[in-house]
Amino acid sequence: MTRQDLVAFARRQRYAVEASTAASGHAQAAVIGMAVTDAFELVFDTLESTRKCANLRRDPRTALVVWDEACTLQIEGLADEPAGEELARLKRVYFERFADGPERESWPGITYFRVRPRWARYSDFSGSEPRIVELGADVLLD
Repeated sequence: MTRQDLVAFARRQRYAVEASTAASGHAQAAVIGMAVTDAFELVFDTLESTRKCANLRRDPRTALVVWDEACTLQIEGLADEPAGEELARLKRVYFERFADGPERESWPGITYFRVRPRWARYSDFSGSEPRIVELGADVLLD
């Protein structure tokens, strides 16, 4: 299993569960709509008033889970809020995936996060024996 295999799997899904840590130390999770770049960057939009936005601005460490039936992709990485040309590039990818994305650009407090995976585990439990593959930052990051 390669990074590109993970990109292909993640692209077949529209949604993920994103987890972050509250200032109190408690775990918090939310469902997000996400798009995936060729470089295995995951991008999503959210409002500045959300818990995940406050959490990621304070502590950019995040975990995501993407799934399809008995196959799951767990991701740990760092989130950031790109600006300028980087943001424009990521929004193009996101808007290709979510045609209603441009309508949300006018919402007060809309923002965009990018997650760069540093660790991933793909698990397939559909066969007679589980297939589990882990990839680290040495393979995931360009």
